[in-house]
Amino acid sequence: MMMSSNNMESSAKAKEEEEITKISLMRSMVETQDPSSKEVDDMTMRRFLRGRDLDVEKASSMFLKYLKWRRSFVPNGFISPSELTHEIQQNKMFLQGSDKKGRPISVLLAARHFQHNGGLDEFKRFIVYIFDKILTRMLPGQDKFIVIGDLEGWGYANCDIRAYLSALSLLQIVFVENKSLKSTLLEEIDESQLPEIYGGTLPLIPIQDS
Repeated sequence: MMMSSNNMESSAKAKEEEEITKISLMRSMVETQDPSSKEVDDMTMRRFLRGRDLDVEKASSMFLKYLKWRRSFVPNGFISPSELTHEIQQNKMFLQGSDKKGRPISVLLAARHFQHNGGLDEFKRFIVYIFDKILTRMLPGQDKFIVIGDLEGWGYANCDIRAYLSALSLLQIVFVENKSLKSTLLEEIDESQLPEIYGGTLPLIPIQDS
């Protein structure tokens, strides 16, 4: 068991060293093409690297495209709640607590989503706003988060909620029946961090207030 533990520690250390080396290579590559990338922290670059299986060229290409898009879509550097009037009025996205691995927990109440006069542009701004909010809650070294997509009461009028689930890029989606919902959530989330509506003790906090 000691050998196994030591081997695991050595493997984790080697992986960490590999990531540090590749972050340095990626930084040199992207800063040459876009000097503004000097303002981006290593954790952000690490996420892009991991998203491309530590392939420096692919991660750099994706990252540079992201910077270009971000400058055009978020010219002020952030999305203000004043730009999200219709989305926020629906009171459907919440952010509070963390799971047993320290990952932030957000809740989406799908039945509260309806199309509105803000159109697709406001919807896209809201997605950016959600991600930015969640990222500020992530611990150093953490690159994942939890989204509880609550489909209770969801119907035809809410059908483009699928765009939300796609935009949030959930790598794993688990459909759970109501009778086993709490026990399933408790496998990943302590009761003190579980939202009240799912049998926990934590009140839902609207994402704009989190």
